[in-house]
Formats: sequence, structure tokens, C-alpha cells
Amino acid sequence: MSKKVLFIVGSFRQDSFNHQLATQAEHIIAGQADISYLDFKDIPFFNQDIESPAPAAVAKAREEILSADAIWLFSPTYNWSIPGVLKNLLDWLSRALDLSDPTGPSALNEKLVTVSSVANGTSPNEVFKHYRSLLPFIRMNVIEPFTGVPVNSEAWQTGQLTISEEKQAELAAQSKALLAAIK
Repeated sequence: MSKKVLFIVGSFRQDSFNHQLATQAEHIIAGQADISYLDFKDIPFFNQDIESPAPAAVAKAREEILSADAIWLFSPTYNWSIPGVLKNLLDWLSRALDLSDPTGPSALNEKLVTVSSVANGTSPNEVFKHYRSLLPFIRMNVIEPFTGVPVNSEAWQTGQLTISEEKQAELAAQSKALLAAIK
């Protein structure tokens, strides 16, 4: 039985730095797990008025989450915090599957999760603080280490992220920890 890891990239920008980091992680995991990417750009803003029945894009995202063994978030840092689109997705997915019991399990319940971030300065550490608080609260099983990758200065002109050997080694350690956690 093959391990299934769902990648969620928290930036909708085509070829974003975090998507480039996800691609690097995909190469590291190659042959050890099946990787898929969650397309969530059609998820509406969370609104209880449209929660039931769940919008089609939300239902599809829940199915993909439920079929994955683990989730790997690739998160930009917006103002030292979680990007709005990613937080909105987590808000939807953390809601109980059966709304008659709001404390019941969600699609994220007990799901393995790890986080990586491409951002400058100490920003990855700041966003990781938010994830370390949020993810256990929404009943996910957090797998560390996390990997923070700085943006190389020329990337702002070329659009190409350069990942140092040290950061590639950190990504490899992170993928090893995530795969080991999958039973």
C-alpha cells in the first residue's frame, strides 16, 4: 500500500517560491509516496450561511484530505502570519463533517501535518509559531521539524528560488520524519 501525501501550497501565484519548494520536496519524496497537490482556489470565504450543504469545492477538498495519509503545507508568510487563503481553507476543513455534532471529527481530525515556508528574515519562524498553535487546536498531528527557506536576492528578478544544500538537507529530514509517521 502506497503512502499518500497531499501538498497544499498557500500561494496562488503561478510558480510561487513556495510552489518551487514543494516541487523540491516532491523530488526528495519521489518513489517513497504518492504526491498530489490540492487545488483550492475555488473555495469561497468561510460563511456559515453556505456551510450546509457544503459548497462543491469544499466537499472536493474534504475528499482529497480524507484520502491522504498526511498533509504538507507550503506556506508563505503574510505579515508574519498565515496567508488568508490558507487560513480560510483550514477554517473550512476544520469544521465537523456532521454539523449536528459541532465537536465531532473534521476532515483534518488526527491527520498528520508538517509545514515548510519560503520567506525572508525571521518570517518563517514567526509563521511557524502560528501553525504550532493552530494545527493542534484543529486536532491535527504535527510532525516536526519544519523547514524555513530564505528567498535568494536574485529570485526577485529571475523568479527562481535557489535552495541551499543545508536547506535541502533540512527538507530531506522533514520528509523522512513525515513518512516515518505514516503507519
